[in-house]
Amino acid sequence: METPESQEAESREIFPRGRRRSTAVNVGGITIGGNAPIVVQSMTDVATARITEVTAQVAALARAGSELVRVTVNDKAAARAVPAIAERLAAIGVEVPLVGDFHFNGHTLLERYPECGEALSKLRINPGNIGRGELRNSEFTRMVECACRFNKPVRIGVNWGSLDQDLLARRLDNNAARPNPRSLAEVTRGVLVESALTSAARAEEIGLAHNRIVVSCKLSNVTELIRVYRRLAAECDYPLHLGLTEAGMGRKGTVSSSAALAVLLAEGIGDTIRVSLTPEPDADRTEEVRVAREILQSLGLRVFSPDVVACPGCGRTDSSYFRELAKEIEGYINERMDTWKRSHPGVENMTVAVMGCVVNGPGESKNANIGISLPGSGEHPVAPVYMDGKKSVTLRGNEIAEEFKSLVEEYVSSHY
Repeated sequence: METPESQEAESREIFPRGRRRSTAVNVGGITIGGNAPIVVQSMTDVATARITEVTAQVAALARAGSELVRVTVNDKAAARAVPAIAERLAAIGVEVPLVGDFHFNGHTLLERYPECGEALSKLRINPGNIGRGELRNSEFTRMVECACRFNKPVRIGVNWGSLDQDLLARRLDNNAARPNPRSLAEVTRGVLVESALTSAARAEEIGLAHNRIVVSCKLSNVTELIRVYRRLAAECDYPLHLGLTEAGMGRKGTVSSSAALAVLLAEGIGDTIRVSLTPEPDADRTEEVRVAREILQSLGLRVFSPDVVACPGCGRTDSSYFRELAKEIEGYINERMDTWKRSHPGVENMTVAVMGCVVNGPGESKNANIGISLPGSGEHPVAPVYMDGKKSVTLRGNEIAEEFKSLVEEYVSSHY
């Protein structure tokens, strides 16, 4: 039997550097950093002034598993809407901290609409989009003073698409004067990190506590993101928000985000993540939450729901039945999870195998908590079911799916 000590030793082998030490920041009752689990967050894509629609989208994101949800606060209508959104969420029992995303005019909006600042659990500031020239310092100061007044933590989020152009120009001039100038990419990486950390230091000088600051430096290039966060992690102990700033659509966005985040998370870098997928037209916004959770679960960093193991199929499984069964079982588990979590704690650690033929099917099914091994193509419809490594029953006929669901339900009831 595995002990906590043996599990910890195995974890060190997979993640040899361990978890990066970072300061813990409380955001509306959710802890980011320290030893807290890595937090999943998301963002709405509806104009915040459309209160009913935004409330529905926040609720859907929270129910999908987003632990923080960010909303745009870009004008007076959005600022006035935030308290109403928070009230409606509370009325329907959705308790998720709201983060305000501010650019250009955040200081003005928070000063004019203090009820907006009170309703938010965290503020996001982009140093590249606060003032120009002589106004930059004063407007940044006003923004941080608002955070202090409302006692709200802040994410200082630098994006390469909206980088402080004055700082970049100075560093490019300095670089050009070097005997061996660095590449533009290297200079840009340095400016991203410098902008984030000097802004964080300035926020502390203004009065924001060290344990009220989260930092991010987001890019859309996978390898550049990894380089920037490795440097950022080495130079500060602020909790770090990870994510590609524009991951892309569908498969491309999912793969890019997985590639970037998996490398950093495996190195112990990252305290909260967002997968910034571009949704298909009229598609469900919650897909970004599901992908983020899958990344964390696949690395063993969080466990959210039972793992359904299914084979990819081959010439022995040219029937679509095992694919349909795998999809049906996964859907059934997702439907039941809300109930199971309340009455069967620990069920999220369960593994269910749905295998298509006898080559690897019995072995994978024995390794799962409960598994079924279908016979493949052109063979008798006989499907043994294994529980805890032992053959339990053999299912036959046209009701295999419903019978297997019943067995899964019985297993959950008796084991959790």
